[in-house]
Amino acid sequence: MESTSTIMWAMLFGAVGVGFILYGRKQRAAMPLMSGVALCLFPYFISNVYLLVITGAALMALPYFVRI
Repeated sequence: MESTSTIMWAMLFGAVGVGFILYGRKQRAAMPLMSGVALCLFPYFISNVYLLVITGAALMALPYFVRI
């Protein structure tokens, strides 16, 4: 059973992921596209809230630091 905070964080990261996917497709940029897909999928596999937030923050910051 998932807690409310896990569901809310997953929804937030999924929404940001969709934004990254749209941006990556429009700009033809691979890193935001891959990061967006990862942001949409990873909440299905992580149930710990703290690990979810840390992983999501890292995936959101990744396109800023890594340019492909």
